Amino acid sequence: MFGLSWGSSLALAYAQRYPERVTEMVLGMVVTSTRREIDWITRDVGRLVPAAWQRFRDGVPPEDRGGDLADAYARLLESDDPQVREQAANDWNDWEDTHDAVLAEQPPHPMFEDARDRLAFARLITHYWRHDCFLASGKLMQGADRLAGIPAVLVHGRLDISSPLDIPWELHCRWPDSDLVVVDEAAHSGGHGMGEALAAATDGFAELGL
Repeated sequence: MFGLSWGSSLALAYAQRYPERVTEMVLGMVVTSTRREIDWITRDVGRLVPAAWQRFRDGVPPEDRGGDLADAYARLLESDDPQVREQAANDWNDWEDTHDAVLAEQPPHPMFEDARDRLAFARLITHYWRHDCFLASGKLMQGADRLAGIPAVLVHGRLDISSPLDIPWELHCRWPDSDLVVVDEAAHSGGHGMGEALAAATDGFAELGL
């Protein structure tokens, strides 16, 4: 199985549910989609980029700014007013570009160029996050023992402020059959060495005939 970011959570959930169907895994930008991680992305990481986070927070009504920002944005994204929906999608995805980036001058993700894609992405992610990704707290980390015997490579950027390195590190410690590859110059949006590390991991399993 191969998964990046949210896809790594989906892959972990599947493998823990059906370990007998999985021969090997390559996961990048590893997340386990806990409330702690959601709060980090929507609130706590703002300590590193305070001006951008304030703009993100101020995109919701004043009465919602102290609560669940994903939930507040989800409601704006379902507004009957198309201008409200569009502005909420723009604000959400501007924040995504900010915390995903390696460098401040990194260009916006091309996925966000189309207004329909911006709205669809923002609606999808806020729907899952406002419901804690429909996972019991810590379920994917606690279920790591079900992955015993499944070889894996976890690839993560050292500069990833969207999902700090402690998450794949803890997963690796709980999963003896995994290898953790840390890419020094990569963040959550990728970066120098990330693609090469992911390709090397998949090629390595192919050479083993797994």
